[in-house]
Amino acid sequence: MEIKERINYWLDIAHYDLISAKAMLETKRYLYVGFLCHQTVEKSLKAYYWHTQKNDPPFTHNLLLLSEKSELDKQADEKHFVLFNELMPLNIQARYPDDKTLLLKSLNEERCKDILKRTKEFYSWIKKLLK
Repeated sequence: MEIKERINYWLDIAHYDLISAKAMLETKRYLYVGFLCHQTVEKSLKAYYWHTQKNDPPFTHNLLLLSEKSELDKQADEKHFVLFNELMPLNIQARYPDDKTLLLKSLNEERCKDILKRTKEFYSWIKKLLK
């Protein structure tokens, strides 16, 4: 598979997760809105990693590490790092039953709409960088 195909692969599955996050918001499944927004950003970063490094991205869910390793951190704004830091616990905590109850208390419709909006903006920004 060529580099362009690998970039498109990651962008396509990131877009699928973004659409799924919207569906989860509409059905008030807030825990999964956060999880899927994390997945969208992670996969977008992995597409960018292919763009800059021409190689498989590291096996990690750490958005800050992916940003650094792909060298996106040199172009990203503070708002991107704020989003990364907000999303990282949503990926991990969504997987464990004890954390789900606590996490659900912090996620509501308003917060999830905001997270989804900023995730869409990040995804669009990455796509522009990759053109």
